Amino acid sequence: MKSKNELIGFLKAQIKVENEIVDSLNAGLVGIKNPPVKGVLKGISLDSVKHAELYAAATELLTGVAQALTQEHLDKQKALVEKHIRMEAELIKKIGKVLPSVEDEKVKLLLNAILEDEKRHHELLKMVLEILVRGETITEEDWWELLWKNVPFHGAPGG
Repeated sequence: MKSKNELIGFLKAQIKVENEIVDSLNAGLVGIKNPPVKGVLKGISLDSVKHAELYAAATELLTGVAQALTQEHLDKQKALVEKHIRMEAELIKKIGKVLPSVEDEKVKLLLNAILEDEKRHHELLKMVLEILVRGETITEEDWWELLWKNVPFHGAPGG
């Protein structure tokens, strides 16, 4: 990007694209009766909601002023992230344990997709915790890495 304003324009345009994807998928889901297809398409729709929020967060990082957290809020956020790190780790363990015994290839495909999502969530949460622990030393680079490192396809088709 040549300038900060161009990047902000790009991010805002991507928010619109992601919202269009959500609207299109949600409208298309109405008549779908096949549970795996419906589940995958709904998951993509939810990812697009997430992507739009990440683009909005990136825009806020570029345009807003960071708000300082009270120690109480920081402690609550750390506790929430730590709880979900444990929950994701348990899900990864459970799915990894059952996956080798699944013979149905379609079910295996779906469970593998879930497992990969859980692994990404786990790594992302660990990064968030690290940033929360460092608190006052968060850099813009830290936030960019957090927002984009574990986002598959970085908003391109397919993710």
